[in-house]
Amino acid sequence: EFCGPGLASMSLPDRATIANMAPEYGATMGFFPIDQETLRYLRLTGRGEAANLTERFAQEQGLLRTDQANEPEFTDRVELDLGAVEPSLAGPKRPQDRVALANVKEGFRRSLTASVLERGYGLSADERKREGTYRPNGTAIPLHHGAVVIAAITSCTNTSNPSVMVAAGLVAKKARERGLTVPPYVKTSLAPGSRVVTEYLRASGLLADLEALGFGLVGYGCTTCIGNSGPLPDPVAHAIEEGGLVASAVLSGNRNFEGRIHPLTRANYLASPPLVVAYALAGTTDLDLVTEPLGKDKNGQPVFLRDIWPSAVEVSDVIASSMRPQMFQDSYARVFDGNPTWNALPVPEGDLYRWNPESTYIRLPPFLEGLELDAAPPSDLTGARVLVRAGDSVTTDHISPAGDIAAGSPAAAYLEAHGVTKKDFNSYGSRRGNHEVMMRGTFANIRLKNLLVPGVEGNVTEYLPDGTRLSIFDAAMRYQQAKIPLIVLAGKEYGTGSSRDWAAKGSALLGIRAVLAESFERIHCSNLVGMGVLPLVFLPGESAASHGLTGRETFDITGIASGLTARKKLTVTARGEDGKKTEFQVIARLDTPVAVDVYKNGGILPTVVRKLLAPSGAGERGGRS
Repeated sequence: EFCGPGLASMSLPDRATIANMAPEYGATMGFFPIDQETLRYLRLTGRGEAANLTERFAQEQGLLRTDQANEPEFTDRVELDLGAVEPSLAGPKRPQDRVALANVKEGFRRSLTASVLERGYGLSADERKREGTYRPNGTAIPLHHGAVVIAAITSCTNTSNPSVMVAAGLVAKKARERGLTVPPYVKTSLAPGSRVVTEYLRASGLLADLEALGFGLVGYGCTTCIGNSGPLPDPVAHAIEEGGLVASAVLSGNRNFEGRIHPLTRANYLASPPLVVAYALAGTTDLDLVTEPLGKDKNGQPVFLRDIWPSAVEVSDVIASSMRPQMFQDSYARVFDGNPTWNALPVPEGDLYRWNPESTYIRLPPFLEGLELDAAPPSDLTGARVLVRAGDSVTTDHISPAGDIAAGSPAAAYLEAHGVTKKDFNSYGSRRGNHEVMMRGTFANIRLKNLLVPGVEGNVTEYLPDGTRLSIFDAAMRYQQAKIPLIVLAGKEYGTGSSRDWAAKGSALLGIRAVLAESFERIHCSNLVGMGVLPLVFLPGESAASHGLTGRETFDITGIASGLTARKKLTVTARGEDGKKTEFQVIARLDTPVAVDVYKNGGILPTVVRKLLAPSGAGERGGRS
């Protein structure tokens, strides 16, 4: 919850952007108090009646914040001086890795040589010197590490903020007036989350300026920030592959985890929409936009970012002259009938959904197959094998990628077997209603580093009984046939990132019974419990390395069958290939009695169904929900 005198200077769109980014700073949600800025925005967006009701209700409840009101009391407080905020990006691999604009060039160059364990690219001196050649229409343009090949104004979060969208348009306008152009190898796009954005950009004349630089409207909703950027032009892809380049994407999205944006952009930076335009003009992240020019104008004079950056007054003047409540009212009025293609889809009748067994998008999931009214008591794990041994900061994008379905992957093989060609693969995010695709996509991120197969990236592991290298899905199916339970062995911060349910669902469908990590992201830990997968943590100061574990051992986990309680200590016995036995304790991250009940029932869905089906007065029969 945000409070303090600085709120008076913050616009509602700025607050909304911060609130909606809660998962990136580790909160379930972020919220701001109701004040006059809240009411002003409601009226600006055509919701005057709602504003009047909100104001009356907040006053009656004592919830209307004013500058004179006493601040609420909190258990903990973190102070941020808004005057100390500086222009920043996030990258090149994680949204929490903030980098000041002035340090982007230095940070990018450092990442080229930093080791993979330090979240770098580990390039040798010779690899850093390599370049590729972009050859459009018979010309030759050298590309180097850091070349920006994707620049996307996208994301429902950031494009809902008129100030940054207008600022992007003004940067484009000023750049256009100076004669600057975007290099031809940069793939540009504009994909706001709302039709209102294009309405006020068009009314201000700025849409034409963005289009002139290549930022034409490609659609509304999720595009580049969830991997839906589409393919790069062949000459660009060839240049990247020829030089082994660490090419860059700069986008105004929420998340930039490895392998998410595009398979060929290994460095991905999150930036505000006006900075996306600036980096598109520069064509590289190997540049200091604070001290070095973006390019040269039509007279050959250098143009710096400061020369085309709009003032706050310019931005507010454009917003005041171009945004009207009627725009929002008209756009909202067309929500249900504004897409003829969608409206033309046939709608089946009946109370129950009719599952189509031929569909490659939506299939009946197996989560409740074979469900009995009484849950079988959970058992100890015996002879478990490690499917994936992961390092630190393995994200939900590593576990369940959202973007491109790679050719040659298990998911691709499934789709091809059902008559789907590569051009129609779409993305994992689009096919999340098909568990057959999603379980094959679990741990299929092209940048996953499974330490069981060092030096290799992507969807591969060893089937440990005989050492055969297989895709993670194929290995999991062989383990299931052999009735061998599976575990994941991980480091710190396992499951960070967006709290996508398929990271837990896919793990359960692969036969993973437990995840043993040094620490978990809180929401993913809860999601694992909700799928009947047991999250375990090493005792403080301990890890796989401290116990000498390689991941090639067989594991017994005992203390489950004798009765689980919240945060109970369990015993792990690991037997190495040389017969050496290692025994240690771990903590079951079932943090509450409710979590214990959910796990005993095999997950949240069985828990709820058993509660609904239990005869009246059956008490604890199916466990509490």
